[in-house]
Amino acid sequence: MRFDRAERLGVLGKAAEGYLAVAVENVTREFPVVTLVHADGPGAYATHRERHPAFYGAFDWHSSVEMTWVAVRLLHLFPDLDGAEAARRTIDGLLTEGHVTTEVATFSLPAYRGFERPYGWGWLLKLQAELAGWADPDARRWGATPRPLADLIAGRLIDWLPKMTYPQRVETHPNSAFGLSMALDWAERRRQVGEGELHAAIATAAERWFCADADYPAHYEPSGADFLSAGLCEAELMGRLLSPATYPTWLGQFLPGLDAGEPASLFTPAIVSDASDGQIAHLHGLNLSRGWAMASIAERVPSAATARLLLDGASRHASAALPHVSDSEYMVGHWLAAYAVLLLG
Repeated sequence: MRFDRAERLGVLGKAAEGYLAVAVENVTREFPVVTLVHADGPGAYATHRERHPAFYGAFDWHSSVEMTWVAVRLLHLFPDLDGAEAARRTIDGLLTEGHVTTEVATFSLPAYRGFERPYGWGWLLKLQAELAGWADPDARRWGATPRPLADLIAGRLIDWLPKMTYPQRVETHPNSAFGLSMALDWAERRRQVGEGELHAAIATAAERWFCADADYPAHYEPSGADFLSAGLCEAELMGRLLSPATYPTWLGQFLPGLDAGEPASLFTPAIVSDASDGQIAHLHGLNLSRGWAMASIAERVPSAATARLLLDGASRHASAALPHVSDSEYMVGHWLAAYAVLLLG
Protein backbone atom coordinates (compact mmCIF):
# COMPACT_ATOMS: atom_id res chain seq x y z
CA MET A 1 0.00 0.00 0.00
CA ARG A 2 1.32 3.45 -0.92
CA PHE A 3 3.12 5.21 1.93
CA ASP A 4 2.79 2.25 4.26
CA ARG A 5 5.26 1.65 7.09
CA ALA A 6 7.86 0.03 4.82
CA GLU A 7 7.76 2.87 2.30
CA ARG A 8 7.99 5.50 5.02
CA LEU A 9 11.00 3.77 6.54
CA GLY A 10 12.65 3.78 3.13
CA VAL A 11 12.13 7.53 2.87
CA LEU A 12 13.62 7.97 6.32
CA GLY A 13 16.64 5.86 5.45
CA LYS A 14 17.53 8.22 2.62
CA ALA A 15 17.24 11.28 4.86
CA ALA A 16 18.56 9.82 8.10
CA GLU A 17 22.14 11.08 7.84
CA GLY A 18 20.97 14.66 7.40
CA TYR A 19 18.41 14.39 10.18
CA LEU A 20 21.01 12.98 12.56
CA ALA A 21 23.34 15.88 11.82
CA VAL A 22 20.53 18.36 12.47
CA ALA A 23 19.66 16.70 15.77
CA VAL A 24 23.25 16.60 17.03
CA GLU A 25 23.87 20.21 16.05
CA ASN A 26 20.74 21.33 17.85
CA VAL A 27 21.15 19.52 21.17
CA THR A 28 24.52 21.22 21.64
CA ARG A 29 23.43 24.67 20.42
CA GLU A 30 23.01 26.77 23.53
CA PHE A 31 21.76 29.97 21.93
CA PRO A 32 19.26 31.30 21.03
CA VAL A 33 17.24 29.99 23.94
CA VAL A 34 13.81 30.44 25.50
CA THR A 35 13.51 29.40 29.11
CA LEU A 36 11.24 29.58 32.12
CA VAL A 37 12.42 31.98 34.82
CA HIS A 38 10.61 31.95 38.16
CA ALA A 39 11.98 34.46 40.61
CA ASP A 40 11.08 34.38 44.31
CA GLY A 41 13.32 37.33 45.11
CA PRO A 42 16.24 39.42 43.92
CA GLY A 43 19.46 37.89 42.76
CA ALA A 44 21.16 36.46 39.72
CA TYR A 45 19.25 33.97 37.60
CA ALA A 46 20.75 30.60 36.80
CA THR A 47 21.14 30.11 33.07
CA HIS A 48 19.08 27.59 31.15
CA ARG A 49 22.16 25.40 30.71
CA GLU A 50 22.93 25.52 34.44
CA ARG A 51 19.44 24.32 35.30
CA HIS A 52 19.11 21.88 32.39
CA PRO A 53 22.58 20.57 31.53
CA ALA A 54 21.23 17.39 29.91
CA PHE A 55 18.70 19.21 27.70
CA TYR A 56 19.95 22.75 27.21
CA GLY A 57 20.12 22.99 23.41
CA ALA A 58 17.63 23.33 20.56
CA PHE A 59 16.04 26.61 21.72
CA ASP A 60 13.96 25.18 24.60
CA TRP A 61 13.79 22.18 26.91
CA HIS A 62 11.19 20.10 25.10
CA SER A 63 12.87 20.63 21.72
CA SER A 64 16.15 19.43 23.19
CA VAL A 65 14.44 16.31 24.52
CA GLU A 66 12.69 15.53 21.25
CA MET A 67 15.85 16.11 19.20
CA THR A 68 17.76 13.81 21.55
CA TRP A 69 15.04 11.26 20.80
CA VAL A 70 15.62 11.85 17.08
CA ALA A 71 19.31 11.04 17.45
CA VAL A 72 18.64 7.93 19.53
CA ARG A 73 15.88 6.70 17.23
CA LEU A 74 18.01 7.13 14.12
CA LEU A 75 21.00 5.41 15.72
CA HIS A 76 18.68 2.57 16.68
CA LEU A 77 17.23 2.20 13.18
CA PHE A 78 20.40 2.92 11.19
CA PRO A 79 23.45 2.19 13.39
CA ASP A 80 25.98 2.56 10.55
CA LEU A 81 25.13 6.11 9.53
CA ASP A 82 27.93 8.54 8.83
CA GLY A 83 28.14 10.63 11.96
CA ALA A 84 26.96 7.85 14.24
CA GLU A 85 30.08 7.80 16.41
CA ALA A 86 30.04 11.56 16.84
CA ALA A 87 26.35 11.36 17.76
CA ARG A 88 27.09 8.70 20.37
CA ARG A 89 29.80 10.88 21.88
CA THR A 90 27.41 13.80 22.02
CA ILE A 91 24.72 11.80 23.82
CA ASP A 92 27.39 10.43 26.17
CA GLY A 93 28.31 13.97 27.11
CA LEU A 94 24.73 15.02 27.77
CA LEU A 95 23.17 12.05 29.55
CA THR A 96 25.52 11.93 32.50
CA GLU A 97 24.61 11.15 36.08
CA GLY A 98 25.58 14.64 37.23
CA HIS A 99 23.53 16.32 34.52
CA VAL A 100 20.44 14.26 35.28
CA THR A 101 20.83 14.90 39.01
CA THR A 102 20.67 18.61 38.25
CA GLU A 103 17.62 18.12 36.00
CA VAL A 104 15.85 16.22 38.79
CA ALA A 105 16.73 18.95 41.29
CA THR A 106 15.32 21.59 38.95
CA PHE A 107 12.11 19.68 38.28
CA SER A 108 11.72 19.14 42.04
CA LEU A 109 11.45 22.89 42.68
CA PRO A 110 7.88 23.97 43.53
CA ALA A 111 7.86 26.41 40.61
CA TYR A 112 8.49 23.52 38.22
CA ARG A 113 5.45 21.50 39.26
CA GLY A 114 3.81 22.01 35.87
CA PHE A 115 6.90 22.79 33.79
CA GLU A 116 6.63 21.23 30.31
CA ARG A 117 3.36 19.48 31.19
CA PRO A 118 2.24 17.46 29.31
CA TYR A 119 4.20 17.98 26.07
CA GLY A 120 7.76 17.84 27.38
CA TRP A 121 6.80 15.13 29.86
CA GLY A 122 5.50 12.96 27.03
CA TRP A 123 8.63 13.42 24.94
CA LEU A 124 10.91 12.61 27.88
CA LEU A 125 9.02 9.37 28.52
CA LYS A 126 9.12 8.54 24.80
CA LEU A 127 12.89 9.01 24.88
CA GLN A 128 13.09 6.72 27.91
CA ALA A 129 11.01 4.08 26.12
CA GLU A 130 13.24 4.27 23.03
CA LEU A 131 16.36 3.72 25.12
CA ALA A 132 14.76 0.83 27.00
CA GLY A 133 13.75 -0.88 23.76
CA TRP A 134 17.21 -0.87 22.16
CA ALA A 135 19.57 -3.73 22.99
CA ASP A 136 22.74 -1.69 22.61
CA PRO A 137 25.43 -1.20 25.28
CA ASP A 138 25.36 2.58 24.92
CA ALA A 139 21.56 2.64 24.99
CA ARG A 140 21.48 0.56 28.16
CA ARG A 141 23.81 3.04 29.83
CA TRP A 142 21.96 6.06 28.51
CA GLY A 143 18.64 4.55 29.58
CA ALA A 144 19.79 3.95 33.14
CA THR A 145 21.09 7.48 33.56
CA PRO A 146 17.90 9.55 32.97
CA ARG A 147 15.66 6.98 34.66
CA PRO A 148 15.29 9.07 37.88
CA LEU A 149 13.94 11.97 35.82
CA ALA A 150 11.58 9.65 33.93
CA ASP A 151 10.35 8.19 37.21
CA LEU A 152 9.76 11.68 38.62
CA ILE A 153 7.80 12.76 35.55
CA ALA A 154 5.80 9.52 35.39
CA GLY A 155 4.86 9.95 39.04
CA ARG A 156 3.73 13.50 38.43
CA LEU A 157 1.65 12.39 35.46
CA ILE A 158 -0.02 9.72 37.59
CA ASP A 159 -0.77 12.32 40.26
CA TRP A 160 -1.96 15.02 37.84
CA LEU A 161 -4.28 13.12 35.48
CA PRO A 162 -7.08 12.42 38.01
CA LYS A 163 -7.12 16.13 38.88
CA MET A 164 -7.43 17.23 35.25
CA THR A 165 -11.21 17.50 35.01
CA TYR A 166 -11.20 18.57 31.38
CA PRO A 167 -8.76 17.83 28.55
CA GLN A 168 -7.10 20.56 26.55
CA ARG A 169 -8.28 20.23 22.97
CA VAL A 170 -5.76 22.66 21.54
CA GLU A 171 -3.31 22.42 18.68
CA THR A 172 -0.08 23.29 20.49
CA HIS A 173 1.96 22.12 23.49
CA PRO A 174 -0.83 21.80 26.09
CA ASN A 175 -2.75 19.26 23.94
CA SER A 176 -3.74 16.45 26.28
CA ALA A 177 -4.09 13.64 23.75
CA PHE A 178 -0.67 14.15 22.16
CA GLY A 179 1.15 14.30 25.49
CA LEU A 180 -0.48 11.05 26.59
CA SER A 181 0.30 9.34 23.29
CA MET A 182 3.97 10.22 23.64
CA ALA A 183 3.98 8.90 27.23
CA LEU A 184 2.15 5.72 26.28
CA ASP A 185 5.21 3.88 24.93
CA TRP A 186 6.87 4.04 28.35
CA ALA A 187 3.59 3.22 30.10
CA GLU A 188 3.21 0.09 27.99
CA ARG A 189 6.77 -1.00 28.78
CA ARG A 190 6.21 -0.57 32.50
CA ARG A 191 2.96 -2.52 32.33
CA GLN A 192 4.76 -5.42 30.66
CA VAL A 193 6.95 -5.78 33.75
CA GLY A 194 4.05 -5.57 36.18
CA GLU A 195 4.07 -1.81 36.81
CA GLY A 196 0.77 -0.74 35.30
CA GLU A 197 -0.05 2.41 37.27
CA LEU A 198 1.01 4.86 34.57
CA HIS A 199 -0.83 2.99 31.83
CA ALA A 200 -3.96 2.78 33.98
CA ALA A 201 -3.81 6.51 34.70
CA ILE A 202 -3.50 7.33 30.98
CA ALA A 203 -6.27 4.92 29.94
CA THR A 204 -8.63 6.10 32.67
CA ALA A 205 -8.10 9.76 31.81
CA ALA A 206 -8.56 9.16 28.08
CA GLU A 207 -11.75 7.18 28.65
CA ARG A 208 -13.17 9.88 30.91
CA TRP A 209 -12.24 12.69 28.52
CA PHE A 210 -12.84 11.22 25.10
CA CYS A 211 -15.00 8.08 24.98
CA ALA A 212 -18.28 9.97 24.61
CA ASP A 213 -16.96 12.41 22.00
CA ALA A 214 -18.89 12.68 18.72
CA ASP A 215 -19.10 14.95 15.69
CA TYR A 216 -15.75 16.65 16.19
CA PRO A 217 -15.75 19.96 14.22
CA ALA A 218 -12.66 19.18 12.15
CA HIS A 219 -13.68 21.72 9.51
CA TYR A 220 -12.45 24.45 11.88
CA GLU A 221 -8.86 23.18 11.61
CA PRO A 222 -6.26 24.51 11.13
CA SER A 223 -5.71 27.67 13.09
CA GLY A 224 -2.83 29.99 12.27
CA ALA A 225 -0.17 28.61 14.61
CA ASP A 226 -1.06 24.92 14.93
CA PHE A 227 1.48 22.14 14.94
CA LEU A 228 -1.00 19.52 16.10
CA SER A 229 -4.49 18.55 15.00
CA ALA A 230 -6.63 18.23 18.11
CA GLY A 231 -9.02 15.92 16.29
CA LEU A 232 -6.43 13.60 14.79
CA CYS A 233 -4.35 13.48 17.99
CA GLU A 234 -7.40 12.34 19.92
CA ALA A 235 -8.28 9.78 17.26
CA GLU A 236 -4.70 8.47 17.23
CA LEU A 237 -4.59 8.06 21.01
CA MET A 238 -7.96 6.31 21.19
CA GLY A 239 -6.87 3.99 18.40
CA ARG A 240 -4.09 2.79 20.68
CA LEU A 241 -6.28 2.43 23.75
CA LEU A 242 -9.61 1.09 22.49
CA SER A 243 -10.02 -2.51 21.38
CA PRO A 244 -10.04 -3.32 17.64
CA ALA A 245 -13.72 -4.21 17.99
CA THR A 246 -14.64 -0.91 19.62
CA TYR A 247 -12.44 1.61 17.84
CA PRO A 248 -14.13 1.71 14.39
CA THR A 249 -17.49 2.58 15.94
CA TRP A 250 -15.96 5.27 18.13
CA LEU A 251 -14.02 6.73 15.18
CA GLY A 252 -17.12 6.79 12.97
CA GLN A 253 -18.97 8.79 15.62
CA PHE A 254 -16.06 11.11 16.35
CA LEU A 255 -15.08 11.88 12.72
CA PRO A 256 -18.17 10.86 10.76
CA GLY A 257 -16.88 12.12 7.42
CA LEU A 258 -13.49 10.44 7.61
CA ASP A 259 -14.37 7.52 5.32
CA ALA A 260 -15.25 10.01 2.59
CA GLY A 261 -12.20 12.21 3.09
CA GLU A 262 -14.17 14.90 4.85
CA PRO A 263 -13.73 17.59 5.84
CA ALA A 264 -11.44 18.41 2.93
CA SER A 265 -9.50 20.87 5.08
CA LEU A 266 -8.30 18.02 7.29
CA PHE A 267 -6.77 16.27 4.28
CA THR A 268 -5.25 19.41 2.74
CA PRO A 269 -1.72 20.41 3.82
CA ALA A 270 -1.43 23.74 5.59
CA ILE A 271 0.28 26.65 3.82
CA VAL A 272 3.38 28.10 5.50
CA SER A 273 3.76 31.69 4.35
CA ASP A 274 6.78 32.69 6.50
CA ALA A 275 9.00 30.03 8.04
CA SER A 276 11.04 32.66 9.89
CA ASP A 277 7.99 33.48 12.02
CA GLY A 278 8.03 31.00 14.89
CA GLN A 279 4.24 30.77 15.11
CA ILE A 280 3.53 30.48 11.38
CA ALA A 281 6.39 27.98 11.14
CA HIS A 282 4.39 25.68 13.43
CA LEU A 283 2.30 24.75 10.40
CA HIS A 284 5.17 22.69 8.97
CA GLY A 285 4.87 20.59 12.10
CA LEU A 286 1.11 20.37 11.67
CA ASN A 287 1.62 18.81 8.26
CA LEU A 288 3.95 16.16 9.65
CA SER A 289 1.98 15.48 12.82
CA ARG A 290 -1.20 15.11 10.77
CA GLY A 291 0.65 12.63 8.59
CA TRP A 292 1.83 10.71 11.67
CA ALA A 293 -1.68 10.55 13.10
CA MET A 294 -3.23 9.53 9.79
CA ALA A 295 -0.70 6.74 9.31
CA SER A 296 -1.29 5.49 12.84
CA ILE A 297 -5.07 5.54 12.43
CA ALA A 298 -4.75 3.78 9.04
CA GLU A 299 -3.23 0.77 10.80
CA ARG A 300 -6.30 0.47 13.04
CA VAL A 301 -9.27 0.81 10.68
CA PRO A 302 -10.83 -2.31 9.14
CA SER A 303 -11.68 -0.67 5.82
CA ALA A 304 -8.90 -0.92 3.25
CA ALA A 305 -10.42 2.02 1.38
CA THR A 306 -10.30 4.22 4.47
CA ALA A 307 -6.74 3.13 5.18
CA ARG A 308 -5.69 4.06 1.64
CA LEU A 309 -7.41 7.44 1.96
CA LEU A 310 -5.57 8.13 5.22
CA LEU A 311 -2.20 7.06 3.85
CA ASP A 312 -2.73 9.20 0.77
CA GLY A 313 -3.43 12.11 3.09
CA ALA A 314 -0.33 11.33 5.10
CA SER A 315 1.74 11.25 1.91
CA ARG A 316 0.46 14.65 0.76
CA HIS A 317 1.21 16.22 4.13
CA ALA A 318 4.68 14.66 4.19
CA SER A 319 5.46 15.96 0.71
CA ALA A 320 4.56 19.48 1.80
CA ALA A 321 6.79 19.51 4.90
CA LEU A 322 9.70 17.08 4.52
CA PRO A 323 11.73 19.37 2.20
CA HIS A 324 11.96 21.87 5.05
CA VAL A 325 13.39 19.61 7.77
CA SER A 326 17.10 20.01 7.12
CA ASP A 327 17.18 23.17 5.03
CA SER A 328 15.03 25.69 6.81
CA GLU A 329 14.82 28.66 9.13
CA TYR A 330 15.92 27.98 12.71
CA MET A 331 12.34 28.49 13.90
CA VAL A 332 11.63 25.30 11.97
CA GLY A 333 14.99 23.56 12.04
CA HIS A 334 15.34 23.27 15.82
CA TRP A 335 12.40 20.85 16.10
CA LEU A 336 10.86 19.74 12.79
CA ALA A 337 13.06 16.63 12.45
CA ALA A 338 11.27 15.17 15.45
CA TYR A 339 7.98 15.15 13.57
CA ALA A 340 9.59 13.81 10.43
CA VAL A 341 11.05 10.86 12.32
CA LEU A 342 7.79 10.37 14.23
CA LEU A 343 5.96 10.02 10.92
CA LEU A 344 8.55 8.04 8.97
CA GLY A 345 10.15 5.83 11.57
